[in-house]
Amino acid sequence: MVKINFILALFLFLSFSVSSQNNESVHSFTVELGLPNSFVNEPYKDIMQGLVNFAPYYQYTTKGGIIMGTGVRYSYFAVNEFRVPSKVFGGCHSLGAFGKFGYEKFMGERFAMDVSVKVGYAEHIYNTDVLRAKDIPYIRLNSTFVEPTIGLVLMSDEANSYRLTVAYAWQGYGFKPWYIGLDSNIGYDPSGFDKLSSFLTIGFGYTHYFNGKSSGGFSE
Repeated sequence: MVKINFILALFLFLSFSVSSQNNESVHSFTVELGLPNSFVNEPYKDIMQGLVNFAPYYQYTTKGGIIMGTGVRYSYFAVNEFRVPSKVFGGCHSLGAFGKFGYEKFMGERFAMDVSVKVGYAEHIYNTDVLRAKDIPYIRLNSTFVEPTIGLVLMSDEANSYRLTVAYAWQGYGFKPWYIGLDSNIGYDPSGFDKLSSFLTIGFGYTHYFNGKSSGGFSE
C-alpha cells in the first residue's frame, strides 16, 4: 500500500502543478464501471471470471486536448468453479493507483473521443476457501499495470457527459493455479504460467466537469 499511496500522491502533485499553469484547462471527475474478461494466460483466462472493474479518477484537459489524470482502480475476479477439478469458492481482489495520459478530440459540439493509457501499480489478493483450509489466509501479489483505453464521450450539457469505454489491461504477473489453493497444474503447461494476466473491459462512465466544458467545444 505504501507504493500505491506514493504513486497516487506523485500523480496528484503533477496534475495540479501542470493544471495551475494553464487557466484554460478543464477539471473533471470520472467514474468508470465495466465487466472485465480475462485473456492471454491460459489458466487465468479459463479459471478466473471477471465480475467488476471500477475506476474513479480526477482529470484535467488542456485547451489543446491533452489530458492527464490520476485515480484508483478496483477489480474483482471470481473463481469459475466449473473450470477446476473440485469446487473452489473465492477470487482475487485487486486495488491499485494509476496515472492517466492521453488526448481528447471533439467531433462536433457534443461528441468526443478520449484515447489514453492508464499506468499504475496494484496489489492482488487471492482469497479462497481452499487456501483458508490450508491455514493460508490469502496470497498477496504486487505488480505494475498498463491499460490503454478508448472512450466515446457524449456530452449531456456543459457540466456532464457519459461515455462508452473499451480498455485492455496488461498486469505485470502471471497467474498460477496454486494462487487459489490448487496443488497441481490441473492439465495446463507450466511454461505458460509466466504469461501476463491480462483482461479486456467494456463498460460505461460518467464525467462531471467542475468548471464546464468551455475548452472542449461544447456550446448551447
